[in-house]
Amino acid sequence: MPVKIRLQRHGKKGKPFYWVVAADARAKRDGRYLEKIGTYNPNTNPATVDLDIDAAVKWLENGAQPTDTARTLLSYRGALLKHHLQGGVIKGALTQEDADAKFEAWLEDKGNRIQAKVDGLSKEEAKAQADAFAAEKAVNEKRVSDAKALEEEAATEAAAAVAAEEAAANPEVEEAPIAEAKEEAPVAEAKEEAPVAEEAKEETPAAEAKEEAPVAEEAKEEAKEEAADTTEEAPQA
Repeated sequence: MPVKIRLQRHGKKGKPFYWVVAADARAKRDGRYLEKIGTYNPNTNPATVDLDIDAAVKWLENGAQPTDTARTLLSYRGALLKHHLQGGVIKGALTQEDADAKFEAWLEDKGNRIQAKVDGLSKEEAKAQADAFAAEKAVNEKRVSDAKALEEEAATEAAAAVAAEEAAANPEVEEAPIAEAKEEAPVAEAKEEAPVAEEAKEETPAAEAKEEAPVAEEAKEEAKEEAADTTEEAPQA
Protein backbone atom coordinates (compact mmCIF):
# COMPACT_ATOMS: atom_id res chain seq x y z
CA MET A 1 0.00 0.00 0.00
CA PRO A 2 1.57 3.32 -1.05
CA VAL A 3 1.74 5.82 1.83
CA LYS A 4 1.97 9.56 1.53
CA ILE A 5 2.89 12.14 4.13
CA ARG A 6 0.60 15.05 3.42
CA LEU A 7 -1.47 17.82 4.92
CA GLN A 8 -5.04 17.44 6.05
CA ARG A 9 -7.00 20.71 6.22
CA HIS A 10 -8.80 21.81 9.39
CA GLY A 11 -9.63 25.17 10.94
CA LYS A 12 -12.23 27.60 9.60
CA LYS A 13 -12.77 29.67 6.50
CA GLY A 14 -10.02 32.23 6.04
CA LYS A 15 -7.93 30.70 8.84
CA PRO A 16 -6.82 27.22 7.84
CA PHE A 17 -5.05 24.84 10.20
CA TYR A 18 -3.38 21.66 8.95
CA TRP A 19 -2.50 18.27 10.33
CA VAL A 20 0.57 16.48 9.01
CA VAL A 21 -0.54 12.86 8.50
CA ALA A 22 0.66 9.63 7.03
CA ALA A 23 -2.23 8.33 4.94
CA ASP A 24 -3.04 5.88 2.16
CA ALA A 25 -2.36 7.58 -1.16
CA ARG A 26 -5.79 6.40 -2.37
CA ALA A 27 -7.67 8.04 0.50
CA LYS A 28 -9.26 11.48 0.20
CA ARG A 29 -7.27 14.48 1.31
CA ASP A 30 -9.36 15.05 4.41
CA GLY A 31 -10.39 11.41 4.83
CA ARG A 32 -8.98 8.57 6.87
CA TYR A 33 -5.29 8.60 7.80
CA LEU A 34 -2.87 6.13 9.28
CA GLU A 35 -1.09 8.37 11.78
CA LYS A 36 -0.98 12.03 12.72
CA ILE A 37 2.65 13.11 13.01
CA GLY A 38 2.40 16.89 13.39
CA THR A 39 0.55 20.18 12.86
CA TYR A 40 1.10 23.24 10.73
CA ASN A 41 -0.36 26.70 11.48
CA PRO A 42 0.32 29.26 8.72
CA ASN A 43 -1.59 32.02 10.54
CA THR A 44 1.36 32.95 12.76
CA ASN A 45 4.58 34.74 11.84
CA PRO A 46 6.76 32.77 11.59
CA ALA A 47 4.55 29.79 10.83
CA THR A 48 4.19 27.26 13.64
CA VAL A 49 5.26 23.71 12.80
CA ASP A 50 5.06 20.96 15.40
CA LEU A 51 6.39 17.62 14.20
CA ASP A 52 7.12 14.23 15.70
CA ILE A 53 10.52 13.82 14.03
CA ASP A 54 11.02 10.18 15.01
CA ALA A 55 7.59 9.19 13.63
CA ALA A 56 8.27 11.09 10.41
CA VAL A 57 11.69 9.38 10.02
CA LYS A 58 10.06 5.94 10.63
CA TRP A 59 7.54 6.54 7.82
CA LEU A 60 10.27 7.82 5.54
CA GLU A 61 12.33 4.69 6.20
CA ASN A 62 9.23 2.59 5.41
CA GLY A 63 8.98 4.23 2.00
CA ALA A 64 6.35 6.95 2.59
CA GLN A 65 6.56 9.75 0.04
CA PRO A 66 5.91 13.31 1.26
CA THR A 67 4.08 15.84 -0.88
CA ASP A 68 5.94 19.03 -1.83
CA THR A 69 4.46 21.03 1.03
CA ALA A 70 4.97 18.21 3.50
CA ARG A 71 8.61 17.83 2.32
CA THR A 72 9.21 21.53 3.03
CA LEU A 73 7.82 21.13 6.55
CA LEU A 74 9.87 17.99 7.19
CA SER A 75 13.00 19.79 6.04
CA TYR A 76 12.14 22.81 8.18
CA ARG A 77 11.96 20.69 11.32
CA GLY A 78 15.01 18.48 10.43
CA ALA A 79 13.18 15.20 9.74
CA LEU A 80 14.80 14.83 6.31
CA LEU A 81 18.25 15.58 7.78
CA LYS A 82 17.82 12.96 10.48
CA HIS A 83 16.61 10.46 7.90
CA HIS A 84 19.75 11.17 5.87
CA LEU A 85 22.02 10.79 8.92
CA GLN A 86 20.31 7.54 9.84
CA GLY A 87 21.06 6.28 6.34
CA GLY A 88 24.76 7.03 6.94
CA VAL A 89 24.60 5.14 10.23
CA ILE A 90 23.02 2.15 8.48
CA LYS A 91 25.75 2.21 5.84
CA GLY A 92 28.47 2.51 8.51
CA ALA A 93 29.66 5.95 7.40
CA LEU A 94 28.71 7.47 10.75
CA THR A 95 28.25 6.26 14.26
CA GLN A 96 24.98 6.88 16.03
CA GLU A 97 26.70 9.29 18.42
CA ASP A 98 28.12 11.34 15.55
CA ALA A 99 24.76 11.40 13.80
CA ASP A 100 22.99 12.50 17.01
CA ALA A 101 25.63 15.19 17.68
CA LYS A 102 25.30 16.60 14.16
CA PHE A 103 21.55 16.60 14.42
CA GLU A 104 21.61 18.35 17.81
CA ALA A 105 23.98 21.00 16.47
CA TRP A 106 21.69 21.56 13.51
CA LEU A 107 18.65 21.83 15.78
CA GLU A 108 20.44 24.38 17.97
CA ASP A 109 21.46 26.47 14.96
CA LYS A 110 17.97 26.22 13.52
CA GLY A 111 16.44 27.26 16.83
CA ASN A 112 18.76 30.27 17.03
CA ARG A 113 17.81 31.37 13.53
CA ILE A 114 14.11 30.98 14.28
CA GLN A 115 14.49 32.94 17.51
CA ALA A 116 16.45 35.65 15.70
CA LYS A 117 13.63 35.96 13.19
CA VAL A 118 11.08 36.12 15.99
CA ASP A 119 13.12 38.82 17.76
CA GLY A 120 13.49 40.73 14.52
CA LEU A 121 9.76 40.56 13.93
CA SER A 122 9.17 41.67 17.51
CA LYS A 123 11.51 44.62 17.02
CA GLU A 124 9.87 45.49 13.74
CA GLU A 125 6.46 45.22 15.33
CA ALA A 126 7.58 47.37 18.27
CA LYS A 127 9.11 49.90 15.86
CA ALA A 128 5.93 49.89 13.78
CA GLN A 129 3.87 50.46 16.91
CA ALA A 130 6.22 53.26 18.02
CA ASP A 131 6.03 54.86 14.57
CA ALA A 132 2.26 54.58 14.56
CA PHE A 133 2.12 56.09 18.06
CA ALA A 134 4.43 58.93 17.01
CA ALA A 135 2.38 59.57 13.88
CA GLU A 136 -0.84 59.57 15.89
CA LYS A 137 0.73 61.92 18.45
CA ALA A 138 1.86 64.26 15.69
CA VAL A 139 -1.64 64.24 14.20
CA ASN A 140 -3.16 64.98 17.60
CA GLU A 141 -0.70 67.80 18.26
CA LYS A 142 -1.41 69.27 14.82
CA ARG A 143 -5.13 69.00 15.47
CA VAL A 144 -4.71 70.80 18.82
CA SER A 145 -2.52 73.51 17.30
CA ASP A 146 -5.00 74.00 14.46
CA ALA A 147 -7.83 74.26 16.97
CA LYS A 148 -5.88 76.85 18.99
CA ALA A 149 -5.10 78.79 15.84
CA LEU A 150 -8.78 78.78 14.88
CA GLU A 151 -9.74 79.91 18.39
CA GLU A 152 -7.19 82.73 18.29
CA GLU A 153 -8.37 83.76 14.84
CA ALA A 154 -11.99 83.71 16.00
CA ALA A 155 -11.07 85.74 19.10
CA THR A 156 -9.21 88.27 16.95
CA GLU A 157 -12.14 88.58 14.57
CA ALA A 158 -14.54 88.96 17.51
CA ALA A 159 -12.34 91.65 19.06
CA ALA A 160 -12.14 93.44 15.72
CA ALA A 161 -15.91 93.26 15.33
CA VAL A 162 -16.44 94.64 18.86
CA ALA A 163 -13.95 97.43 18.22
CA ALA A 164 -15.70 98.28 14.95
CA GLU A 165 -19.07 98.37 16.70
CA GLU A 166 -17.69 100.59 19.46
CA ALA A 167 -16.06 102.86 16.91
CA ALA A 168 -19.35 103.10 15.04
CA ALA A 169 -21.30 103.77 18.25
CA ASN A 170 -18.91 106.28 19.88
CA PRO A 171 -19.48 109.22 17.41
CA GLU A 172 -23.23 109.13 18.03
CA VAL A 173 -22.68 109.09 21.79
CA GLU A 174 -20.29 112.06 21.61
CA GLU A 175 -22.47 114.11 19.23
CA ALA A 176 -25.67 113.51 21.14
CA PRO A 177 -24.79 115.74 24.15
CA ILE A 178 -23.68 118.54 21.79
CA ALA A 179 -26.94 118.38 19.90
CA GLU A 180 -28.89 118.30 23.14
CA ALA A 181 -26.88 121.25 24.47
CA LYS A 182 -27.62 123.20 21.30
CA GLU A 183 -31.28 122.37 21.55
CA GLU A 184 -31.51 123.00 25.30
CA ALA A 185 -29.62 126.32 25.29
CA PRO A 186 -32.46 128.43 23.75
CA VAL A 187 -34.95 126.69 25.98
CA ALA A 188 -32.91 127.52 29.05
CA GLU A 189 -32.55 131.11 27.96
CA ALA A 190 -36.25 131.30 27.25
CA LYS A 191 -36.98 129.89 30.69
CA GLU A 192 -34.66 132.43 32.28
CA GLU A 193 -36.16 135.37 30.27
CA ALA A 194 -39.73 134.32 30.86
CA PRO A 195 -39.74 135.13 34.61
CA VAL A 196 -38.10 138.50 33.90
CA ALA A 197 -40.78 139.40 31.39
CA GLU A 198 -43.49 138.21 33.74
CA GLU A 199 -41.96 140.19 36.60
CA ALA A 200 -41.80 143.22 34.36
CA LYS A 201 -45.42 142.76 33.43
CA GLU A 202 -46.39 142.23 37.03
CA GLU A 203 -44.30 145.09 38.36
CA THR A 204 -45.45 147.71 35.77
CA PRO A 205 -49.15 147.80 36.73
CA ALA A 206 -48.29 147.75 40.38
CA ALA A 207 -45.94 150.70 40.08
CA GLU A 208 -48.41 152.66 38.01
CA ALA A 209 -51.15 151.91 40.47
CA LYS A 210 -48.95 153.08 43.33
CA GLU A 211 -48.05 156.24 41.45
CA GLU A 212 -51.66 156.95 40.39
CA ALA A 213 -53.14 156.40 43.87
CA PRO A 214 -51.82 159.72 45.44
CA VAL A 215 -52.99 161.68 42.40
CA ALA A 216 -56.54 160.41 42.82
CA GLU A 217 -56.50 161.26 46.53
CA GLU A 218 -55.27 164.80 45.77
CA ALA A 219 -58.06 165.22 43.23
CA LYS A 220 -60.59 164.13 45.82
CA GLU A 221 -59.22 166.58 48.41
CA GLU A 222 -59.28 169.41 45.88
CA ALA A 223 -62.85 168.56 45.03
CA LYS A 224 -63.75 168.66 48.75
CA GLU A 225 -62.03 172.03 49.18
CA GLU A 226 -63.86 173.51 46.18
CA ALA A 227 -67.14 172.25 47.53
CA ALA A 228 -66.41 173.88 50.87
CA ASP A 229 -65.55 177.16 49.24
CA THR A 230 -68.76 177.05 47.34
CA THR A 231 -70.71 176.43 50.49
CA GLU A 232 -69.12 179.32 52.29
CA GLU A 233 -69.68 181.69 49.43
CA ALA A 234 -73.35 180.89 49.09
CA PRO A 235 -74.73 182.95 52.14
CA GLN A 236 -73.02 186.10 51.07
CA ALA A 237 -75.08 186.05 47.95
